[in-house]
Amino acid sequence: MDSLCPVNFEEEMSFWGLKLKDTPRCCRILFEEKVDDIRDQLKVNQELIDEIKPHQDDEGYKKMFLGTFRKALWDLMENPYSSLSAKTFAVFSSLFVLISIVAMTLNTVKELRQYKFGGKTYMEWIEVASILFFTLEYFLRLLTTSDIKHFVKSALNFVDIVAVMPYFIQIIFETFFIDSEDISAQEDLKTMARVSKVSKVLKVVKLMRIFRILKLARHSTGMRAFGFTIRQCSEQVCCLFLFIAMGIFTFSALMHSVEMDQPGTPFSSIPDAWWWAAVSISTVGYGDVVPISYLGRCVAFSCISFGIILNGMPISILFNKFSDYYAKLKEQEYNVSNTERTFQLKKRLRRKFDSCFEPPEDSDDEIHYRPSGRQYYDDQDE
Repeated sequence: MDSLCPVNFEEEMSFWGLKLKDTPRCCRILFEEKVDDIRDQLKVNQELIDEIKPHQDDEGYKKMFLGTFRKALWDLMENPYSSLSAKTFAVFSSLFVLISIVAMTLNTVKELRQYKFGGKTYMEWIEVASILFFTLEYFLRLLTTSDIKHFVKSALNFVDIVAVMPYFIQIIFETFFIDSEDISAQEDLKTMARVSKVSKVLKVVKLMRIFRILKLARHSTGMRAFGFTIRQCSEQVCCLFLFIAMGIFTFSALMHSVEMDQPGTPFSSIPDAWWWAAVSISTVGYGDVVPISYLGRCVAFSCISFGIILNGMPISILFNKFSDYYAKLKEQEYNVSNTERTFQLKKRLRRKFDSCFEPPEDSDDEIHYRPSGRQYYDDQDE
């Protein structure tokens, strides 16, 4: 039955000594589908818990040098639900990310590049301070983790490396490649060409700094839910790109076939039609390349219709998955934060309880000179 749990059904079957193969085929298929759904849900729930709750090995810290101190630092930087100071550090780190991105953006404005200090603009100094903070944060995490292998394999920690690496690569290029060759660059054309190539590589490295915004995923539930949705729906996303590629090749070949004999046609070859097909399937429609003949316009209409249907199919699936995972992530965050608060509250109550019910410590003088009741009455009789 639909209302029956597959686990309970399996236990009932084993209690009566029955086997699953004795059931009708339709019931067996339904049972296997329900079991697979439950396993998928449990797997997703466990992965959602791992997304929120940071990996830590309490037993491993006990065996490490300065384990208590390193665990406290790890909770401060990695577990924002452990204490108020950890939550403050998470907000401070997020503000540093936003400030560095704003500084990198404003550094491209010509009016602001006129104000310099020490050979660098003010925005560049802000970027340098942000990079130093991110580098210190990464190495502190690396030194305080209890499992280095898990730390290195983490996607968020890889994002931290990508965020700071372009700056140091830029310094290396500017120091060892460009500055050392600037002296003879005016006399040697080959050296100038080599410096030009290095400059192009340096531009690409500078462009990689924009990936710094991905650091917000560490403290943003929405970005985590989006990344988790893409990972869980990777098969659907790959199928979508496969269908898009098939549509591009198919409609570009059709457009070239019907337009190749037209004078002044922009579709002189199938590769020339790829851009038009990609723009049409994505329903962007720049209009920079258009068909000339009526038959070509019919092909274009078919391509656009195919793109509308193709783009509309996975939207509902991805949106439903995203909303579901986002709600579950928020629920896990709420549960983890409540658990941490309850744990901290119990510790404080335990300390207060122990302090209230501790027996008062009497001084040695009071114990030595306090007469007992019997001795007091004997002295009065005397």
